[in-house]
Amino acid sequence: MTTTETPVNPVLRTPPASPAAAAAYFSASLAFHADVSDVAAALAAARDGGTDPGFVVIDSRSTASWDQGHVPGAVHLPTALIPEQAERLLDRSVPVVTYCWGPGCNGATRAALALAELGFQVKEMLGGFEYWAREGFAYETWEGPARKDADPLTAPVGDGDCGC
Repeated sequence: MTTTETPVNPVLRTPPASPAAAAAYFSASLAFHADVSDVAAALAAARDGGTDPGFVVIDSRSTASWDQGHVPGAVHLPTALIPEQAERLLDRSVPVVTYCWGPGCNGATRAALALAELGFQVKEMLGGFEYWAREGFAYETWEGPARKDADPLTAPVGDGDCGC
């Protein structure tokens, strides 16, 4: 006698969490992360309305990386310098959004940890500078302002709203 086992679907090999556990997890994730388009929209709305966005953006990369391109208005604070310079450069009452190169780099996570350990409220910008540029947002370089066309694999071309 032979038995035939039904192959386990690799997606469901580990069952999904309960709805309550999933809601807690995703709610916590949003407390720790912001995406590039939301950061860009908040900065643009503040700029256009002449107001403060309510947070400060920190570029945690090296000076050479900063010079190559960074989010307009960001503060340059490399991760290694956070312990000695954060208190001088940042207001503890203003939330901080960190970024580094992109999703293949955990520099923004290390910067966020260092700031949290110093008592700052902090979020990490998912996608980092890579996705800032790939989504077509303007950035600054040592030579001045720059912008690339949006990558159609990361952002809707010709439309500022992805609908998510």
